Amino acid sequence: MVPNNTEVGSVLPMIASLLQSFTKSEKKVAEVVLKQPSQIIYSSITDLAEMVGVGDTTIIRFCRKLRFKGYQGFKMALAQEISASNGESSVVLSEEIADDDATDIVIQKLYHINTSALQETLSLLQQEQVLKAVELIRKSRRVHFYGVGSSGVTALDAKYKFMRIGLLVDCYMDGHMMAMDASLLTGEDVVIGISHSGSAKDTIQALCLAKEAGAKTICITHHARSPITRYADVILLTGSREGPLQGGALSTKIAQLFVLDILYTEVFRSNQVKYRENKKKSGDAIEEKLF
Repeated sequence: MVPNNTEVGSVLPMIASLLQSFTKSEKKVAEVVLKQPSQIIYSSITDLAEMVGVGDTTIIRFCRKLRFKGYQGFKMALAQEISASNGESSVVLSEEIADDDATDIVIQKLYHINTSALQETLSLLQQEQVLKAVELIRKSRRVHFYGVGSSGVTALDAKYKFMRIGLLVDCYMDGHMMAMDASLLTGEDVVIGISHSGSAKDTIQALCLAKEAGAKTICITHHARSPITRYADVILLTGSREGPLQGGALSTKIAQLFVLDILYTEVFRSNQVKYRENKKKSGDAIEEKLF
């Protein structure tokens, strides 16, 4: 029997001990995890399923046999185990930062990590998808941003940015509010769902409801085949690998904001006279609030 509380350092040994009790498909998952544990913690459930050649449900069954509620909990425990076995905090902070690094080295490495996230995003973005997203935003009646956790903060920043030029925008970071809002949208509206992992249940469900209501949907994510992409008319990919213990990494946010800045700039350029005037009005409105 697998213990209810899996201790750090016991995940891989437990998988090895249960190897013969797994089904044929689950055994394939176990063998890949045992062989490439460090790669698994940066893979979405869909990435792992494709890597192994099984369905997402097989991954879920595998995790539950180890007494985890789902894939994210399994990845979290695996990341802790790898970090502990290496005797360093690299999995928690960044794959390149070690405990014995001097501060000046940390500064240089973080600079490299963040600029690499931008470079990777640049290589992943498809101009056709960007232009399609811009066109949907331009023709929409309302644009609503959805996101939870750190991605919710990014969504809120996007709301403020687009509001300044006069677009009817809103932002929702609570699952219940997202669901209610999504159900009331129409074909004239656009939803932009932000999720680095592409596996945030609340954001995915809201995007699904929005699509069923007839709204156009855009997702900003790192994983090209993550669950959120199934409900997106436009998929915008970002760089930055983020492990399960690195939630809210600055490099991830920088990549997301870069994509949103591209959308904002292209929308602004599509009608500069109108948006420049709106930006001036909104700027004038808050001028007296500054010393």
